Amino acid sequence: MPEVKQPQLIIRRVTKRFPVVAGEVEALGCIDLTIEVGQFVCLIGASGCGKSTLLRILAGFEEPTTGDVLALGKPIRGPNSDRGMVFQDYALFPWMTVKQNVGFGPRQRQLPRKEVESIAEKFMKLVGLEQFADRYPSQLSGGMKQRVAIARVLANNASILLMDEPFAALDALTREQLQRELLQIWTRNAVTVVFVTHSVEEAVLLADRVLVMSAGPGRIENDIKIALPRPREVSSQEFNAIRRDLARRLTNQLAQTSRGQGTPLA
Repeated sequence: MPEVKQPQLIIRRVTKRFPVVAGEVEALGCIDLTIEVGQFVCLIGASGCGKSTLLRILAGFEEPTTGDVLALGKPIRGPNSDRGMVFQDYALFPWMTVKQNVGFGPRQRQLPRKEVESIAEKFMKLVGLEQFADRYPSQLSGGMKQRVAIARVLANNASILLMDEPFAALDALTREQLQRELLQIWTRNAVTVVFVTHSVEEAVLLADRVLVMSAGPGRIENDIKIALPRPREVSSQEFNAIRRDLARRLTNQLAQTSRGQGTPLA
């Protein structure tokens, strides 16, 4: 019989509640989701709908209140090198050079020094930063810092890339360039990507699937497959038809939130 592939991520009836002064706030309400190996999934939704909370649960930084989360069939019990998180604010070590930041994970795994250097050089080259190996984060542009953050995650042997609005703080040209580079990295490395964004256009440009989340508490309201071939042309009729449909769905969720149905959590 042919081997049946395990899904990369399985989320089963996951909820998340946070304690507050008056009792509890329900951030996520019964999330059921399966993500296959190598998929690129974008999460969009109103501010406070639980996108970042769900991402942190996948990373192992938060535990669900109820439900199960599995990575390749194994329960997620905390952070692990198979899941790497890329934040909007880069989260680099300012006292380390680019090469030291990229090689941090392999050093923590106590790999031989030559192997650490080889891994760091491989992933610096992948993101085009081999000429900046000895620079510190303070000497880099925002786009370069984000490249370092991506390289550091991949160098730690991550098969799942969790990205929380990683390009939101960048100028438009840098953002477009990093979107293209991320797609190239995703294609070459066969990683699974879960990407949080507020940009409908970015979601349609990048994703195989776009998940629209509702607020109060956060749930998966729509699961939209994006069947457009790559590279995608943002000015095409097909692209803009999907963008308008997603924007309409998102606008409906924003309208519900503005009427007081949303929960003020990320």
